[in-house]
Amino acid sequence: MLSDVTCSWTGPTSNGSDIRTYISENALLPGQVHTYFGGSEQNIFNAYKHEVRALAGESQDDISEKLSEILKSSGLKVARQKYEYHVGGNTYGGENVYAILHAPRGDATEAIVLVAAWRNMAEDLNQSGVALVLTLARYFKRWSLWSKDIIFLISADSKAGPQAWVDAYHDAHSPPSVASLPLKGGALQGAIVVDNALDHRFESLHITYDGINGQLPNLDLFNTAVSIASGQMGIGVSLQRMWKHGDTYRERLQTMLRGMVSQGLGHASGPHSSFIPYHVDAITLQAVGDGWQDEMAMGRCVESLFRSLNNLLEHLHQSFFFYLLMQANRFVSIGTYLPSAMLVAVNFTIMAIALWLQSGRPPRTRVASPQHGEKTPEPEMVMIKQGGMTAVVPKQELATLERHLFLPVVVVLGLHFLGVVPLYIFNNTTQMNLSKTLFIFNLFNFALPDLVAVLMSSYAPLTHQQRLLTKCFSLVLLGMFLATLATLNFSLAFLIGLLASPLSFLGVPPSEPPKAEVPSSWTIIARILSSIVLHALAPGVVLFALCTYSGVGVEDVLTQAAFGWKVSGLWTQVIVWCVWWPAWLVGGAFVSPHRSRNRT
Repeated sequence: MLSDVTCSWTGPTSNGSDIRTYISENALLPGQVHTYFGGSEQNIFNAYKHEVRALAGESQDDISEKLSEILKSSGLKVARQKYEYHVGGNTYGGENVYAILHAPRGDATEAIVLVAAWRNMAEDLNQSGVALVLTLARYFKRWSLWSKDIIFLISADSKAGPQAWVDAYHDAHSPPSVASLPLKGGALQGAIVVDNALDHRFESLHITYDGINGQLPNLDLFNTAVSIASGQMGIGVSLQRMWKHGDTYRERLQTMLRGMVSQGLGHASGPHSSFIPYHVDAITLQAVGDGWQDEMAMGRCVESLFRSLNNLLEHLHQSFFFYLLMQANRFVSIGTYLPSAMLVAVNFTIMAIALWLQSGRPPRTRVASPQHGEKTPEPEMVMIKQGGMTAVVPKQELATLERHLFLPVVVVLGLHFLGVVPLYIFNNTTQMNLSKTLFIFNLFNFALPDLVAVLMSSYAPLTHQQRLLTKCFSLVLLGMFLATLATLNFSLAFLIGLLASPLSFLGVPPSEPPKAEVPSSWTIIARILSSIVLHALAPGVVLFALCTYSGVGVEDVLTQAAFGWKVSGLWTQVIVWCVWWPAWLVGGAFVSPHRSRNRT
């Protein structure tokens, strides 16, 4: 019932519970300055774009050397950083080139970063984006109004490069695979990523804001970018790949669900994602479509956005860090949507409490049917007085059994530690073998609940009370983990909670020990149906089904997860294999026809 309430709570959230976005930090003053980027800067941009195209097929050293020369010619201090990661049989390496414009009117205690990856997330040459950053570096150098350092970063790719740079900037890198930074500025306050791989004019800006592990930038940064682009520059804004948004209920719901899926996966959605775990608010501005907006309009957006960030006297903190966006101008705050995830977690907790109470009750004494003429024996009654009231209840209802906790605790903890096995396998298998590994794992996982049930029946047979306690501890851990996770990554807790919700009523031992050794036909049918439902909702099966439905390769998803685990600190797979999968395994073992018989 709580799962139904959760779904009915989340659906209307996208229609009526959302409010218009607003700027909480008055110092930002978005769109209040006149931008001067344009005119002769167009010729400089075209020249830099020609240089970028000429470097498209060159080696990394040649590219870095040329970019360094261009930045040095603008009068900036330039440095380079090499990095190399080895994940899943693949090597992610390259060299970052960055330059620092020290604040003419500041004390070098704060900095803003302007980023352009040489190749964007789609592996396309970010020709206009890199050229625009080079042009803006030359343009910003001429201004003396900056109160913060401005760092211009050109990374070799969109994932490993920014992660290596921001790790090294905060001295959290792992040498020698990631080199230290020879040049640093102030504490990072914000980062803006420019992504424009188009060779023609664009129609609108697509703003990407999802960070690692579902972290989000301060909503003021997103609202400032939207206000400047749509209000000051007249450029359309889209998000979550919703190119045409008619502001209908269906489109709002679709935008929200896309954002929840992206947040739940926790993967890097762009170069900006690497900055957010370090409490650096960051977004990506991506030029999309075919329209009449040119690169100078995008440059003016960046200029105005940097002028707003330059006004800040402290870190962005007044607006929301937890939110769901319905469209560019409407959002739902955490106070509105968080109860839905908590209801899912409470669902498991309430069931665990019920099983705990049942485990302490003695089995009811079965009285033989009286013969003809005999009276039914009356149960022994007890009088209870409390609060001035008196009640008479059967004595058997007040009896409490001693709970034997050791074996249930060992079983539940052992299955949770067993989740380390698939976690290690999928994070260390080469990319070419990931599809086969998942297929073999799903086949083995299909029989694993039966295997666990047989092992428990042979080596550690459980009493009926211990079966209740095992399921109780499994559900209470699941509810506790999901309730905690909901405050960090709402979407991941919500999605896993819905997928695991059948565990609260499938594989639950009956309140009384079974009367007969041979189960009835209805009991067998119920077990078969329960087993089918549980196997259909196994983590590996759900992953394969979602990849098939969305048209994404399984090996690509698992490779990105392994990359995030080893490079970005992604812990989505920890929740899947060490929280969800063990709870599923307990439920599957108790549904199995080979489950252990009740030991007296």
